[in-house]
Amino acid sequence: MSTDLHWFKSSYSGSEGGNCIEVATCPHTVHVRDSKDLTVPALAVSPTSWTSFVEFAAS
Repeated sequence: MSTDLHWFKSSYSGSEGGNCIEVATCPHTVHVRDSKDLTVPALAVSPTSWTSFVEFAAS
């Protein structure tokens, strides 16, 4: 399934390849993965959980 997803990096991610995550969204799931190690399975969370995490991280 993850091959069908459109992954994107944060606009805050630099081009130097530092610590980055990629995110792909679906109607009922947000997928998160390590952009440097694609052999590790992606984390899948609900949109509500993702929103809570992003709000917490931004504060």
